[in-house]
Amino acid sequence: MLSKVVIANRGEIALRILRACRELGIRTVAVHSSADRDLKHVRLADESVCIGPANSAQSYLNIPAVISAAEVTDAVAIHPGYGFLAENADFAEQVEKSGFTFIGPSPDTIRLMGDKVSAIEAMRKAGVPCVPGSEGALDHEDRDRNAQLARDIGYPVIIKAAGGGGGRGMRVVRNEATLHNAISLTKSEAAAAFGNDQVYMEKYLENPRHIEFQVLADGQGNAIHLGERDCSIQRRHQKLIEEAPAPGLSEEIRQKIGERCAQACREIAYRGAGTFEFLYEDDEFYFIEMNTRIQVEHPVTELITGVDLVREQLLIASGEKLAYKQKDIKIRGHAIECRVNAEDPVTFLPSPGKITRYHAPGGPGVRVDTHIYSGYTVPPYYDSLLGKLIVFGDNRHSAMRRMCTALDEIIVDGVKTNVPLHRDLLNDTNFLKGGVNIHYLENKLSL
Repeated sequence: MLSKVVIANRGEIALRILRACRELGIRTVAVHSSADRDLKHVRLADESVCIGPANSAQSYLNIPAVISAAEVTDAVAIHPGYGFLAENADFAEQVEKSGFTFIGPSPDTIRLMGDKVSAIEAMRKAGVPCVPGSEGALDHEDRDRNAQLARDIGYPVIIKAAGGGGGRGMRVVRNEATLHNAISLTKSEAAAAFGNDQVYMEKYLENPRHIEFQVLADGQGNAIHLGERDCSIQRRHQKLIEEAPAPGLSEEIRQKIGERCAQACREIAYRGAGTFEFLYEDDEFYFIEMNTRIQVEHPVTELITGVDLVREQLLIASGEKLAYKQKDIKIRGHAIECRVNAEDPVTFLPSPGKITRYHAPGGPGVRVDTHIYSGYTVPPYYDSLLGKLIVFGDNRHSAMRRMCTALDEIIVDGVKTNVPLHRDLLNDTNFLKGGVNIHYLENKLSL
């Protein structure tokens, strides 16, 4: 078992990792900026190390400082959480070269799946259904070939950055007249944002749902899936509400796609927790990317399966074989997560400031993952996520009613939050029916 772990993240995920470590008897080191010295996980960790100034979001991206913190505290491993360094292959490589365990996949696997072109090629070989598109990166200069490819795929198409993510580096093209310019612009944006100007082309699906499959693998030939999540309520490609299982998805389809994802993990020697993301339209799944880390929305999967995903990450990183077989995973009930952000629910502008009063909802089937407390000051330098409100019910209807009750109970005074938006969505007729597409929220907000 790992003896001491550096938690290279902040906020609610850092606290989530700390709690999992404590349950396993693992000592913890919290790294933090000077703005975050009062975060809950910093106070609770066995040790803490300040790695940067208050006014810089780059503090948590300071790789030498994170590794130095591991060295001076005699830690043996580093957990990157999600975001920040979690999908940085160079960081994972430096961690391992420095003699520490990176709690996540190997650097080679992160590189393979972090590049959208190589990831799609690998998934096609593994039999995972992919969106029709270019096999490899586009040659910007070969206008005739690109035009023919777009005609073969069928307009509209979408040009994507190979190294992109989070909704950036994408451009929809609806006719041939704008194709070449779209490729040029996306290449330029990709080079500036990701340091990689490669782009590729895919069929643009007009009204898909966003459905993703959770996997666990130990890098020793054992891999399972833990069902799917529906993450279709999004704004500007950022998820707001996630639920599991996905409404209307049959057990037959769940097992078919889930097993292909697990098989792909075995073929690429995947290690740790990961998520296969799909667009789902007209009863067909299309792979778009793999997130090689724990996801923000992992709690909904934990609630319907009873599996502690962060605990499993730590055990796998300790060298243990996966404790579960596919037959052990039983999905029961329904879970929903609402992301609570410090932002204006109308303009979506960030709302930093001091939380003057905080009250968390409770009761059976209610879980709150958060780092905030009364008197905590939300800094303006980082992501606006304050926490996640997650509920579990025997079925989707009961989970929805429980979430409505929880949203009515939560109190966060001193800053604006998106709780009113969540309340509105939880009373929206179409959302309650289930199966809305990824454009639903933005279309609703534009009315």
